Amino acid sequence: SIEFTSGIDSTYDIYQFEFIAIHSSGDNVSLQFNLSTDGGSNYNVTKTTTFFQAQHSEDGATSELNYETASDLAQSTGYQQLARSFGSDNDQAGVGILQLFNPSSTFVKHFIANFSNYKHNDRNEHSYVAGYGNTTSAVNAIRFQMSSGNIDAGTIKMYGISSWV
Repeated sequence: SIEFTSGIDSTYDIYQFEFIAIHSSGDNVSLQFNLSTDGGSNYNVTKTTTFFQAQHSEDGATSELNYETASDLAQSTGYQQLARSFGSDNDQAGVGILQLFNPSSTFVKHFIANFSNYKHNDRNEHSYVAGYGNTTSAVNAIRFQMSSGNIDAGTIKMYGISSWV
């Protein structure tokens, strides 16, 4: 797993995480995340989310657009999938962006994510995730991990974005 346990505070209104060439050590695993309100001692913020995806096979035989109820969370403290079914071949990786809004506010903590990854079954999947952490406490840490195995390559960058009111 990769954890950001410092730098998420009231300095910025939006924290953006960029995922570059994320590669999994195993096949058919998901990249997922969870939030913390205690500096990373526990990653168990209750979340309500939605997940949909578009995919297209390498040979052009299959394409689809689906709402994925199995990838949603409904008031759950579990990890939220960002991208599914990563492949571990050398040419299979994923890229994406996650934005976390107002993590220090007393309101729920909204987030949106947009990912593209080359799956274990030679398909490209584009995932869209949105939801909120149902806490009025400040979110001050985030963990990214694969559902099984390791993130064995790639870069995750965190940026703070100020807004003008």
